[in-house]
Amino acid sequence: MEFVPTKLPDVVLIKPKVFEDPRGFFMETYRTDRFTAGGITQNFVQENHSRSQKGVLRGLHYQIRNTQGKLVRTIAGEIFDVAVDIRRSSPTFGQWVGITLSAENRFQLWVPEGFAHGFYVMSEFAEVVYKVTDYYAPEWERSILWNDPKIGIDWHLNGDTAPVLSQKDINGMPLADAEIFE
Repeated sequence: MEFVPTKLPDVVLIKPKVFEDPRGFFMETYRTDRFTAGGITQNFVQENHSRSQKGVLRGLHYQIRNTQGKLVRTIAGEIFDVAVDIRRSSPTFGQWVGITLSAENRFQLWVPEGFAHGFYVMSEFAEVVYKVTDYYAPEWERSILWNDPKIGIDWHLNGDTAPVLSQKDINGMPLADAEIFE
């Protein structure tokens, strides 16, 4: 596995070694010793799987308590995956990074605690699987407005069509008004 820092040093792109032959492929998606050597030492306690249609945007989500680091990968389709640093004391506070994750490139993205996370589905549908470092706690879940101009995320939207959003994401808070980390 190759662990590649992004422009936000705590967010890491993971490129697995893929073994392919006429039968198909094999790859390790997680191995404690390699992740530890790559600087990711957190334990994962839950794994989630979602399926979304083209044009769906999920995010920007985080938990203010029971904070979750997320190890994200796409097993079908293609997404534009985004992490935003929402740690007020961080030198990269308010900055974002986006990476295309797909079933074809098999990349994973490590989004640590203290970051908001979201993704936009670029293919006809996408299935996303992600491990998290703490349990889902809906009472602590928060959402930052996906199109907050102060963050300025380029979501790589398909044409002029508005993304499909949940009510929670429509009601997301601007970063300036959101409950965030110190």
